[in-house]
Amino acid sequence: MSDSALTSSEAGPDDDRAHLAEAVRSWTRIVAWLLSVGGAIGFVAAFVLTVERFELAADPDYVPSCNFNPVLSCGSVMAEPQAALFGFPNPLLGIAGFAVAVTTGMALLAGARLAGWYWAGLQVGVTAAMVFIGWLIYSSLYSIGALCPYCMVVWAVTLPIFVFVSVRNAHASGLTSRSRLALVLARNHAPILVVGVGLVIVLIAVRFWSYWSSLY
Repeated sequence: MSDSALTSSEAGPDDDRAHLAEAVRSWTRIVAWLLSVGGAIGFVAAFVLTVERFELAADPDYVPSCNFNPVLSCGSVMAEPQAALFGFPNPLLGIAGFAVAVTTGMALLAGARLAGWYWAGLQVGVTAAMVFIGWLIYSSLYSIGALCPYCMVVWAVTLPIFVFVSVRNAHASGLTSRSRLALVLARNHAPILVVGVGLVIVLIAVRFWSYWSSLY
């Protein structure tokens, strides 16, 4: 379905609503797959990181499997207070959150129709996750000075989940408010993803440039 179908001046209110409803269904299918696949990837990364954290707690001499060099080092990150913001390892939040994501995605793929309050709650959850990830990225770059590969996997799946859930919910809100936010997000979701990923890559490259350049 083209965006022009939603903005055509010739289309009546009923046509606009029908097109918007179809957009909601289409984006819901995309979100279902993204929550299922992306959530599963994030769950595995969070689970493995939790295991590594417990191994390190049991044996201070344990070398995590994700310690590759001074920059890519899970052990360095896990040793910092930011790795347990609420008094327990952050990956436990990931396990819980991604479990909800996978369950939601599979339910949608099975044909479930979720209530509006559930989608609102999901929006709050993915937004909170995005804010938390942003803080972790900042902490890793400028406070800890190291990167956790498994954490970066979580970053990589959280951003698209946030964007696509937001796009789907923006379309759904348009069914009642006729807000143009749905169209803005739909037209620009790809650039938002590209800019978001590109910005993180640039920040990592600049922050650790002295180390990267020493490898050559």
